[in-house]
Amino acid sequence: MIDIQIMPEQFAYDVQSLVKAFYSEHDFKVNQVVDNSYRIVKVYFENEIRFELYDNDKKLFEGYEKCDFSNRKETKNILKKLLYRGMQIDTGKELPWGDLTGIRPAKIPALLYEEGKKEEEIRRYMKETYMISDEKLDLAMYIAKREHEILKDINYKQGYSLYIGIPFCPTTCLYCSFTSYSVSFYKDKTDTYVDALIKEIEYVGSRLKDRELNSVYIGGGTPTTLEPYQLDKLITALKDNFDFSTVKEFTVEAGRPDSITSDKLDMLKKHNVSRISINPQTMNQETLDIIGRRHTVEQVIKAFNLARKKGFDNINMDFIIGLPNETVDMVRHSMEETKKLNPESLTVHSLAVKRAARLNTEKEKYQDYTYENNSKLMNITMDYSKEMNMKPYYLYRQKNMAGNQENVGYSVYGKECLYNILMMGDRQDVFALGAGGTTKIMSEDRLSAKRIDNVKNVDQYIDRIDEMIARKKEYFDKL
Repeated sequence: MIDIQIMPEQFAYDVQSLVKAFYSEHDFKVNQVVDNSYRIVKVYFENEIRFELYDNDKKLFEGYEKCDFSNRKETKNILKKLLYRGMQIDTGKELPWGDLTGIRPAKIPALLYEEGKKEEEIRRYMKETYMISDEKLDLAMYIAKREHEILKDINYKQGYSLYIGIPFCPTTCLYCSFTSYSVSFYKDKTDTYVDALIKEIEYVGSRLKDRELNSVYIGGGTPTTLEPYQLDKLITALKDNFDFSTVKEFTVEAGRPDSITSDKLDMLKKHNVSRISINPQTMNQETLDIIGRRHTVEQVIKAFNLARKKGFDNINMDFIIGLPNETVDMVRHSMEETKKLNPESLTVHSLAVKRAARLNTEKEKYQDYTYENNSKLMNITMDYSKEMNMKPYYLYRQKNMAGNQENVGYSVYGKECLYNILMMGDRQDVFALGAGGTTKIMSEDRLSAKRIDNVKNVDQYIDRIDEMIARKKEYFDKL
């Protein structure tokens, strides 16, 4: 256990994130009594920032930096550099992303570009402030420039995006912490859920008639767990209440191949869905069985080929690097099989084990598995994406990512996911409807956001739908 002592606690999240990046195999507690700790981290804010690192009573590092505390961002950057220096000395590690713990690393150079800063100046700032590796800096800089090019002809600053959440899945994967419920268990409530969701759609649509809708994303969960008639009812309601004439992209996550049928693909095609995802996460059957996907590699291939036959020309595939017991050869195999299918885009996630995932809540069961991720593995996926004529176009990070890596979206030219860029880059307002949805209203400088949360529980969402609507009404009424 890592014992973190920080007074006051205002930067506790940043300290925790950096400590976890260096000592990923250890849990931590903040300002609690810890017996037999592996390391003791002490952070004090007085007239200066002071950091001390202990192995029990043995002091391993002591450092301090002068700070006037008037600028929160600058204070945080000074603190993180101090922490990084001490823990780097203790562990001998250099983190690929340096002390950068935020989830949107490409957003920083993107904002600096928009301010008119030159590339050399941005690179110097990123290296001095975050101690980021050249490899990751190149990636963040490239993506920032590509996003700028993709968005140049889109009126995104005045527009908005729409997210529709379908919180049902065939099964819950071992690593998953998203809002998802077994569709077989909730089968009798899916119609009621769709009705409640349509009620929210009708209200929000009535309040956004004067704004331009840029992208629509139906995610989950697995949206294609819904029956064809439910998909038809839902999408018809969307088009009845929102103006789709300005929509540049309409995505539906088909997600799990064991939820995809010919009738469902026909329904999506009928409604002019322009982009779908078929997400195996791995093309190794042994791993699929471990993580509880309950479908086969053959089903992935069959579902993909069926979508092609139906005329879908923008198909994404998701993969996770760092899954239990996956080796370098297994990652290569997944990429080889993907190359045969030749999708238009590839989203590569680094495994991030969240608090609610079974890999964490039942970790004693899975302690014998190995979890490997590093720049070498991520570069394998990048090399294969190049072979498929894809280039990186969006980037984000999460807490507790295996190997301190990242999630990257690759695509062929013209098939980038607009919603991913707009949402992950904090480019515009995103209105999220359905259980677990979080609406995000951006400030003018894009540095902060107002959030309007829906409850995650399906039963509560259905029972409290009027309250979910009232939360959004309060926002609209203040405009």
